[in-house]
Amino acid sequence: METIIKLENINKFYKVGENSLHVLKDINLTVEKGEFIAILGASGSGKSTLMNIIGCMDNSDDGEYFLEDIQIHKCDDDELGKVRNENIGFIFQKYHLIPQYTVIQNVMMPLLIRGMSRREATEKAREILESIGLGDRMDHKPNELSGGQQQRVAIARALVTKPALLLADEPTGALDSNTGKEILQLFKELNEIGNTIIMITHDTNVANYSKRVLYLDDGVLTEGKTNY
Repeated sequence: METIIKLENINKFYKVGENSLHVLKDINLTVEKGEFIAILGASGSGKSTLMNIIGCMDNSDDGEYFLEDIQIHKCDDDELGKVRNENIGFIFQKYHLIPQYTVIQNVMMPLLIRGMSRREATEKAREILESIGLGDRMDHKPNELSGGQQQRVAIARALVTKPALLLADEPTGALDSNTGKEILQLFKELNEIGNTIIMITHDTNVANYSKRVLYLDDGVLTEGKTNY
């Protein structure tokens, strides 16, 4: 198996006044290519902090983090920005679409940032939107779409760069139950065709769509069940 992520003894502290809060405690995690993992934790468990570290949006205070062959713990801010753009596809609870752009323009954006020609970016964005059932919505603005459709656009935007890792933070949190199930089913299908996914959630029912559940409680990560 090819290892995508390896976290070794990751710790994170936050200063609160004169006190130090130990938010992540000796986190160890190995993620192989093609896995679909859920990290399940209550509010305040440290899961957002862990997501920010995995997503290269924050640094750990000690420990080592390898993403493919990149030593993330040694990267400066510019290098982390490059890793975020080239190696990780982000899917957030609130979609984070640009309201004045059409669906296809939103999906093209990461490719244009990389310097791809507009023609090639349009072609790739069109391809990915058609593959997830939004071929007839390409020229719509986000406010003309349902919540489920907006989240599909966000997923298409995350996929379009063919990242090593899809990182989803409470991806169904803003959706009704049935729409949430449709999005989770889409994640399962994306995983079946080879995408590596880490999903952060507080909801056991959501976590159970993954193949492997990890529990984060008070900054301590433990192995949970597998759903093969």
